[in-house]
Amino acid sequence: MTSPTESQNPSKTPLNRSAASADQAALPSLLIRAVGSGLFTGYIPFASGTAGSFLGLLIFLIPGFSNPSAFLPALAAVFLLGLSTATEMEKHYGRDPSVVTIDEVIGMWIALAFLPMSTMVIAAAFVLFRVFDIVKPFPARRFDTMAGGFGIMMDDVVAGLYTNIVLQLLLLLPPVKLMIGDVL
Repeated sequence: MTSPTESQNPSKTPLNRSAASADQAALPSLLIRAVGSGLFTGYIPFASGTAGSFLGLLIFLIPGFSNPSAFLPALAAVFLLGLSTATEMEKHYGRDPSVVTIDEVIGMWIALAFLPMSTMVIAAAFVLFRVFDIVKPFPARRFDTMAGGFGIMMDDVVAGLYTNIVLQLLLLLPPVKLMIGDVL
């Protein structure tokens, strides 16, 4: 039985609360869209993932950013922001929307972490990360099937880790060391 107040105002009834909430969450705020879309790179009509990855690369190249005392707190903070903004944006745009590119930013940071910064290494990291992000080797594909911000973020974290591991191993090979010269 409903109270007189509830019958007079149907939006307060339990059945209509979710509809009211859905209307309020229909379009994420400008701040959520800015963060979730990697400073709006996700709204580029083609190759938004590549644009988000490039933004991640540019941020990583800011002098001093790759220093662990700057990089690690930024990585943790942006990952947590990415979890929440990706979840909110998924509510409006659908499952794992291409407009969400904060995951590519994080993945690119992980791909470049603790590597020597040379043009060749940076280019290889960018290309390898994009390949791993598109191909999604295990367990990235499993994360990609998960709903919400965690799934959206983690497949790119895995792609970044794979990229970094491959490059760290390649850099152990003497011919690769010779190719990149004095960077090591």
